[in-house]
Amino acid sequence: MNNKRTGGRILVDALLAQGCDRIFCVPGESYLAVLDALHDTPEIELIVARQEGGVGFMAEADGAMTNRPGIAFVTRGPGATNASIGVHVAMQDSTPMILFIGDVARGDRDREAFQEIDFTAMFSPIAKWASRIDDAARIPEYVARAYSIAMSGRPGPVVLALPEDMLTDVADAVDRVRVERPAQAVGAGMIGQIADLLAEAKRPLAIVGGAGWTDTAARSFAKVAEAWGLPVAVAFRRQDAIANDCPVYAGNLGYGPNPKLLERVKAADLLLVVGPRLGEATTDGYTLITPEHPGQKLIHVHPDPNELGSVYATDLAICAGVNSFALALEAAVYRAGEAGVPSSKHFPRFTTGREAHAEWEAWATPQPNGQKLDLGACVALMRDLLPEDSIICNGAGNFSGWWHRFWHYSGPVSQLAPTAGAMGYGLPAGVAAALRAPHRQTIVLAGDGCFLMNGQELATAVRYGLKMLVLIIDNGSYGTIRMHQERRYPARISGTDLVNPDFAAYARAFGAWAETVTETADFAAALARAQEQPGVALLHLKTDIEQIGPAVTVSALRGG
Repeated sequence: MNNKRTGGRILVDALLAQGCDRIFCVPGESYLAVLDALHDTPEIELIVARQEGGVGFMAEADGAMTNRPGIAFVTRGPGATNASIGVHVAMQDSTPMILFIGDVARGDRDREAFQEIDFTAMFSPIAKWASRIDDAARIPEYVARAYSIAMSGRPGPVVLALPEDMLTDVADAVDRVRVERPAQAVGAGMIGQIADLLAEAKRPLAIVGGAGWTDTAARSFAKVAEAWGLPVAVAFRRQDAIANDCPVYAGNLGYGPNPKLLERVKAADLLLVVGPRLGEATTDGYTLITPEHPGQKLIHVHPDPNELGSVYATDLAICAGVNSFALALEAAVYRAGEAGVPSSKHFPRFTTGREAHAEWEAWATPQPNGQKLDLGACVALMRDLLPEDSIICNGAGNFSGWWHRFWHYSGPVSQLAPTAGAMGYGLPAGVAAALRAPHRQTIVLAGDGCFLMNGQELATAVRYGLKMLVLIIDNGSYGTIRMHQERRYPARISGTDLVNPDFAAYARAFGAWAETVTETADFAAALARAQEQPGVALLHLKTDIEQIGPAVTVSALRGG
């Protein structure tokens, strides 16, 4: 059988074999052969963005939603450097993603040819694997390996460079079968050790997060935690790991957490950490939970053996994905009990879970702050008027604190927010979310500084007829930096003020519907009008820099 095809055709066929149904790109002459093959491949939807930074974020968000690699294509040089921000986010957020980069011809390498970069050297520090495909016949091998690496262990990004002349070569290639994430079984003995440690604990607390949570895993873990009465906190920007209405949900760690939750973490004698790495944001710079954590025992469940014990002294390390662990835990616990009820002989019960949940409910209930436009009240109205399973997409900035604190996340996947703290993420992530889950409400949140880092992707959202709600929170400042500035150098403002466009007019120029809101009393009606729109609707919320965060003002930072 003649199986000869161009490299571009082989690559597209290899992606089809792996189940790829969507590619995000900015076109480039260095991978024209791929674009040509996609012309005859209706099974793969090609989403053309307006800047490669948006492409990287879209692919990362798509990977977060599907737990299979999001796929991005960019051209060499500027295209690759622009897209690198998405790779960095995918690495720090443990998201499966593959970035394909059109590259210079093989015969021109190492001459500093037009836009030439050594992509293996550039991306290796921020990717799980970075390589180059020089032989078209080996494309299926490389693609299958890229999928395997991106999904296995701790998920993450892979980068593959594609010499443009390789893509036009004709080769006889053997297609590979679809790659699945390898199973990581959890032995019954491990669950027994958890039971033994819990039996000795008086003030245990769970911290969940990391990547790869599914509805099934979230329900399984929440069911067990509720039966035990175990408080469950979530890592930074992983608030959707379990549904927030779980009776033992205790709130989020990271920036601006509930002080009562921090006290619970400090007082805990046992920490059951399922999924997160316990990074800098979640642990408040490794001080809330120190690497040695004296007086606390640590059970750490993580899919990467290299992570376990690398920073934190660990009393019980379990190398497993969150789904495998949650399902094994539920199975073991409910085998131990009678009539579907966990047995106290095997697992003790605690009262602290419901107490912690009550503390979170009080913390997550907004109180009037006296501002002309009160964002806490706006979030409360959104909770009343919008579907519970809405997908919140936001980048970085103080504006996100109102939704981190007051929004109730329904479970996986209802939060797309970079733990890497990248600005400009919300709108591209919203494009990916609206494409992947058109039956759900997509909500994009962005500060005025955050939004204009990728505001051009409104053109992408409008082009593909996406329905989404975009909120721009405009206080005329790079708010997070201004907050730190006021703490360290009060009243000495430098480099943080912004002069902004009329964001509603900006959105209308792209074909979106838009309004400006300046008072709390006007928000509900504007939100209702936005919901009536068939496509992209944008609300420009103009706020006062004085209320620089949900619980902090500029005056307070200055000691006034």
